Amino acid sequence: MMKDDLLYYVFLPVLAVATLLIAWRFFKGPRLSDRVVALDLLITTGIGIIAVYSILADRPTFLDIAMILALIAFLTTVAFSYYLEKREGDD
Repeated sequence: MMKDDLLYYVFLPVLAVATLLIAWRFFKGPRLSDRVVALDLLITTGIGIIAVYSILADRPTFLDIAMILALIAFLTTVAFSYYLEKREGDD
């Protein structure tokens, strides 16, 4: 099995199923903290899909986009956790 076949037939379907399950948790999540974690996982899964596509298309510039997306995801997670901490403190 070649590298491309492994990426097409194993990694991309696993990432697609994971994206669907995480999106379900994002919309169904009973608490805001569940939605924040699901959003972070959605972005992380998107980064994985971008990385696989970058390998398949032989375009390393997409890895730069994935790195920027990872930094933005980190900052949004920190901002959400700060918001949740402040919100719990007000109650």
